[in-house]
Amino acid sequence: MSGTNGLNGHAVYPSLKGRLVVVTGGASGIGAGLTEAFVQQGARVVFLDISAEQGRALDQSLSGEDPAPEFRVCDLTDLERLKATIASIVADHGPVDVLVNNAANDDRHAIGEVTPAYWDDRMSVNLRHQFFASQGVIPGMRDAGRGVILNLGSISWHLALPQLSLYETAKAAIEGMTRAMARELGGDGIRVACIVPGNVKTDRQMQWYTPEAEAEIVDAQCLKLRIEPRDVAALALFLASDDARAITGHEYFVDAGWR
Repeated sequence: MSGTNGLNGHAVYPSLKGRLVVVTGGASGIGAGLTEAFVQQGARVVFLDISAEQGRALDQSLSGEDPAPEFRVCDLTDLERLKATIASIVADHGPVDVLVNNAANDDRHAIGEVTPAYWDDRMSVNLRHQFFASQGVIPGMRDAGRGVILNLGSISWHLALPQLSLYETAKAAIEGMTRAMARELGGDGIRVACIVPGNVKTDRQMQWYTPEAEAEIVDAQCLKLRIEPRDVAALALFLASDDARAITGHEYFVDAGWR
């Protein structure tokens, strides 16, 4: 069962204590919120990011936690590097209990400007690594008879937002991949779910919006608030915990009722 305390208002899930959690893109934005939240649950957290500076800063800020997280620099578009990184984590810490496929990049683009090379790059950044990171942790999860894979989607394709055609293509595919994996892996006790954030207030997102545009988003939501990384983390904690043992194969929105 879960209770509550002062960990950013999050419920406490005893089943997460000591679990090995890997968070991709875990150094900033939503990823940093996920990393911090799992650390505060007493999980053993390894977070990956291409940004060494941001990763080391977050690692240092959480160094007083017990257990403290571990940061590893990893370019997720380099599949050999990704495979080697996951293998190294397993060798050092044992099988991964929870994989949070968070990393993504929502750079804007017009359809007419997309080249085959840019298509391949966007699929590598936003979709491909989720599949191969999952592939890397599945054997250990199968051996353990349990495991959780959480894929981060996006509300953008549900709303058909402009100048994001490749990002939305990748994010739509993630929901299909989630369902396929959940079906194939369920017999091994592995759960797979997709978290679909709305417009989350992060430093990166704020570069796209004027105060007026931000107000328009809030006005379109049922709840008149700004979603923060901790709101996404709250759902991730529940889905990763044993409290969600019967939940798999679906997507779950954290969008304040925008869609």
